[in-house]
Amino acid sequence: MWISGLPASGKSTLTRALNAQLAGRGIDVAVLESDELRSVFTPDPRYDEKERETFYGQMVYVGALLVRHGVPVIFDATANRRVWREEARRAIPRFVEVYVNAALDVCMARDPKGIYRMAREGEASSVPGLQSTYEPPERPELEVRGDREAPEAGAERVVSKLIEKGFIESD
Repeated sequence: MWISGLPASGKSTLTRALNAQLAGRGIDVAVLESDELRSVFTPDPRYDEKERETFYGQMVYVGALLVRHGVPVIFDATANRRVWREEARRAIPRFVEVYVNAALDVCMARDPKGIYRMAREGEASSVPGLQSTYEPPERPELEVRGDREAPEAGAERVVSKLIEKGFIESD
């Protein structure tokens, strides 16, 4: 599953709530969080298009490898270009894309990592939604409103979608 959205849209909060609900069902997932993986794959990130292409390719490779070995995966990553998320869809047969939709002004007000502040101050030049394009999914399996919906409610809807698709069993 790929959980995508603008920075500070609520992706990680939704991922934590979803991970807790899945764990409560006895399902152990690997969460591939972009900031954690970036520190390993690109310790001195430039965040330019070429580096992002390489980084998301690496992320998809690791995720697909885990899935092939029976480990469910949640990608918690902006992946501002659709092509990167579509690469994961091609590599992983049982794939779900969740779009965490939140208004840009809400994301900018949250700004837990200071990304938008750095952009305003000229310290960042490729923030998705500001200087870089964010391409929302065209046909996500589910849209969660990160600016209006409680994370637990969004996670419940994701679990329902996974049950509907036959990826997990109902209670």
